Amino acid sequence: MDPQPIIGFSMREVRAYMERDGLDSRMLDFGMGLSLGVVYGSLPDPPVSPAAPLSPAGAGCAPDGVDRISRLPEEVLRNVISHLPAKDAARTAALAWRWRGLWRSVPLALVDAHLLPDGGAGGRPRDMLGRDSPGVAAAVSRVLTAHPGPFRCVHLTCSTMDAHRAEIARWLELLAAKGVKELVFVNRPWPLDLRLPASLFSCTSLTCLHIGVWRLPDTAALPLAAGFPNLRELGLHIVLMEDRDLAFLLDRSPVLETLVIFFAYQTEVRLRLVSRTLRCIQVCFSHFVDIAVVDAPCLERLLLWVTWGRGSEGSERSRVKIGHAPKLRVVRYLQLEMQGLEIGDTIIKVPFKLNCIHRVLGF
Repeated sequence: MDPQPIIGFSMREVRAYMERDGLDSRMLDFGMGLSLGVVYGSLPDPPVSPAAPLSPAGAGCAPDGVDRISRLPEEVLRNVISHLPAKDAARTAALAWRWRGLWRSVPLALVDAHLLPDGGAGGRPRDMLGRDSPGVAAAVSRVLTAHPGPFRCVHLTCSTMDAHRAEIARWLELLAAKGVKELVFVNRPWPLDLRLPASLFSCTSLTCLHIGVWRLPDTAALPLAAGFPNLRELGLHIVLMEDRDLAFLLDRSPVLETLVIFFAYQTEVRLRLVSRTLRCIQVCFSHFVDIAVVDAPCLERLLLWVTWGRGSEGSERSRVKIGHAPKLRVVRYLQLEMQGLEIGDTIIKVPFKLNCIHRVLGF
């Protein structure tokens, strides 16, 4: 892969280079904050919130002092706990003897932002470029160790992962062993080229995975068994990768239905789509020389938003090639001045009326 701008350097080094060249280094924070804001906004919302509204009817105590909630069937109590943030779920053990240990028997939703001093009501850090909070990493380690699993949803977005390499290796080991279903895993916010631990590929129970601000591991060195046999949704946000890495992810995700790519900055990278199960692809704010739908018999939606090429020949146009995609019905935000379009053996050139594209695609 060609050298990438600001990648492979510490933030301090990049600021020094900018100041040496007479540039305002504060623009680095502005640019990173803007990019991370878009990334955090594109992540799926956590399923639980510490700011959830409470019913006024349940605010007071029963007039006779009887704890009727604790008398409910155990299955109902478990359902109540499953809708609580991890910290509150653990606290239920102090309510009454009926609640003791119940939180350990419930599939848990762990959102590290909820462990911040301000409570992280939005499910993500308010200061995206702020200092690392080592207390959060320690709390995550305690929860992952104490709870036997499974974890139905885990959001890890508040730690500078480079400062916690030993911890994240342990986290991924525990999540794999305890059957995590959904994982949002974001490094904040530097370095941009920190290698994603290869142990992530042992989390075979995953059905939804979103990763942000990482470089993918060397997929050629991964074991043959590495992959995500149950993964249906994959999001890549400011993730550095090569052609073969994308091909590997698609090949090792045999039931994948949704692929989301945000801020893929690399040059000379080609997105080649071969998948028997993909139904929707969304690519936003990304550089790809080629986006080729080679064989995607179930693909229905191809969404391209501010996506362009940056090839060695200096062209800023990317090529979108649609091969075998018989169910494709929506191609949205396509800008023919930025993206050359080929459908089968037909090359679409500007000016070209939208209804002509409809006829070529067959919808």
